[in-house]
Amino acid sequence: MTETLVQAYTPLILWIGLGLLLFRLLPQWLPHFLGRSLYWVGVPLQLIALARRGNQNELSGTVEIPILASLITFGALFLGLVVALLVWWGWQQISPYLFKSELSESVSHPLQDSSSKGSFLLAAVLGNTGFVGLAIAPYLVHVDALNWVVLFSITHNVIGPYGLGVLIASYFSHTKSTNQWWMLLWDLLTVPPLWAFLIGTLTQHLKLPAVVESGLQSSVDVVIACAFLLIGIRLAQLQGWQSLQLALIPSVLRVVIIPLLVGLLTTLLLGLGGDRRLAMVLMSGMPSAFAGLILAEEYNLNRDLIAGSIILSTLLLLLILPVWIQVFS
Repeated sequence: MTETLVQAYTPLILWIGLGLLLFRLLPQWLPHFLGRSLYWVGVPLQLIALARRGNQNELSGTVEIPILASLITFGALFLGLVVALLVWWGWQQISPYLFKSELSESVSHPLQDSSSKGSFLLAAVLGNTGFVGLAIAPYLVHVDALNWVVLFSITHNVIGPYGLGVLIASYFSHTKSTNQWWMLLWDLLTVPPLWAFLIGTLTQHLKLPAVVESGLQSSVDVVIACAFLLIGIRLAQLQGWQSLQLALIPSVLRVVIIPLLVGLLTTLLLGLGGDRRLAMVLMSGMPSAFAGLILAEEYNLNRDLIAGSIILSTLLLLLILPVWIQVFS
């Protein structure tokens, strides 16, 4: 297992570490440019490639796998949202009794902020199934279960960060004085990755030149590397410990609580076992999505909370991953 984990962690540690080291040597405009490029070009390319790959892979000749994997993805997102809302509400209730000193008040005060609530929900609910999940899962599950991984990632990316995530970010945005339904709908319909997924789905049966198809599929690895690099740069910009303290709760929810519930429920309700169950647990327990940081910048939410959650949930993933392999494989 040690060799497998080393192979899985290497790209994540390598590119994030490179971003941390190069932070001071890079021009100040580069992180913002790289983030916007991923949002408008990188992520859409990734979704087009994944959507087309879904047609090229055989799904056991039935509709059972895509339907079941999609239902589990829906369930994981809904479960995460419900748990995050309950935890936020409970934290709001008990924080006045737990924090009475001036030092503690500086930590608990942001919990009253709308932008922090939006970032809390984004960090707890949305997982990095594209950049981290697709990079790690192939090393940990059997090739027969990789279809489940790809379908989870596609479904999650379409209805998660760029569906539910956009609605959460838009609703809690400080730039919006009112939350009219048509404003939320407009934000949802103008998200580039959703259009990219539609294009990829509609062109599944369109045969492209081999060099174009190969380049499109290879772009997934390039996008993943760029995303890891940008995460490292953003983490290097993080200032103070308060963001890490605020990010601890959503990080634990994202990497520990939600995948544990998904693993138990898929076992009890669906009877899943082996690599299929492990694939669902791994993908539902990926660290906080990098897309949350993009949405926080786009909608003026608490960026530090998102960045702190990315680093904490990533570190927690390194610790908890061997446990999931032992328990659910």
